[in-house]
Amino acid sequence: MFFSSNIKFLRKRRGCTQDDVAGVLEMKRSTLSGYENNIAQPGMEALISFSNYYKIAIDTLIRINLTALPESQMRQIERGYDVFLKGSNLRILASTVGPDNEENIELVSEKAKAGYSSGFADPEYISILPTFRLPFLSRQKKYRTFQISGDSMLPIPHGAYVTGVFIQNWTTIRDKDAYIILTAEEGIVFKVVENRIKSEGKVILHSLNPLYDPYELEVKDIREVWQFVHYISQEVPENANAENYYLTESVKKLREEVKIIQTRLKL
Repeated sequence: MFFSSNIKFLRKRRGCTQDDVAGVLEMKRSTLSGYENNIAQPGMEALISFSNYYKIAIDTLIRINLTALPESQMRQIERGYDVFLKGSNLRILASTVGPDNEENIELVSEKAKAGYSSGFADPEYISILPTFRLPFLSRQKKYRTFQISGDSMLPIPHGAYVTGVFIQNWTTIRDKDAYIILTAEEGIVFKVVENRIKSEGKVILHSLNPLYDPYELEVKDIREVWQFVHYISQEVPENANAENYYLTESVKKLREEVKIIQTRLKL
């Protein structure tokens, strides 16, 4: 149980003294001190008071070690994305930071995908992934980059590196947006998502390539969700205008050849 360390941690994050918090919660400072030092155990009324004050679910205050969460996840919880409030399990995100205490972007290459499927929640595994920074991305959010394979998301090509921002609350997934999803069975998939979580407890995954049929994925089979931000590729996109030009020229030549054949047949 992490209640005592959590309430001390949250109080210090707000820059408050024990007198400040005790006054708001209408309890003695010595009572608050007893809770923070794990000398006294709070009753239900006290738990509700702390939950309302910090706007964090009681389950989170008791069961999750908030001091071990990366800063990006703490900010999400403090902004109200505490999924215990929605009856789900809190998804703990393993992350890395640089010497400046700013979070890195970890790179999951094609070779690392298999290991990531089992080690995504292991801080030791995440710590060995290559890392980098992109200065145009927000420091207030958590990003990760994955190398994709196959042609299901063309025109984004095979081997491209797609970056996503971590999604804590899956009910906020937006229809027709692209997401990188870590699944229990398939590993990492990159798809356009249709959100049916609230109504049916599942999502529908669509490919940009029309040759691939959409399919269903139940929430219980989802491990992580990252909303697509951008991609990096060494391939130069094909020029559609050039294709149209060559197609038009081919049609012209074909018509000319047909006319020549028709003229010969009339002779």
